[in-house]
Amino acid sequence: MKALERTLGLFAGLALFLMMGLTFVDVIARKLFSASVPGGVEVTELLMLAVIFAAMPLASLRGEHIVFDLLDAVLPARLSTLQHRIAHLVCVAVLAGAAWLVQGRAARAADYGDSTAQLGLGLAGFQYATAALLVLTALMHLVLALRAGPSSDAFHLPATGENGDV
Repeated sequence: MKALERTLGLFAGLALFLMMGLTFVDVIARKLFSASVPGGVEVTELLMLAVIFAAMPLASLRGEHIVFDLLDAVLPARLSTLQHRIAHLVCVAVLAGAAWLVQGRAARAADYGDSTAQLGLGLAGFQYATAALLVLTALMHLVLALRAGPSSDAFHLPATGENGDV
């Protein structure tokens, strides 16, 4: 699990860094040469897609998304655990449904040969990757649903230390 977290984190960080670098170069090119980087907007959009969907499984796994926990302090432990499990299972269903829809769109994009307007980059690969990352996020929520315990902090896995210890 730690290797997956590291890989996704590095991928999202690299995409964010590339997006920042491209924006920097584009601004300098516009100011000095009165010309933008060709396809800069397209590449920025695709990098943003990578950042969002690579970070989504990490945010889910660590519980770093918006969580409604107003009732956690007043609910009995068993009811709180049930609530967390149901929330995770709803997330699994929604994310799996979204992955199915995106995969269908990717298949159509592959059939039609959809590509970006300026650079001609094929869109199907990006859409398939998005669907795969949505499935991965759904799997994270499934793991969390199965691991939810009677604690008030059952919504995410505990953070691990440098050596993988809790």
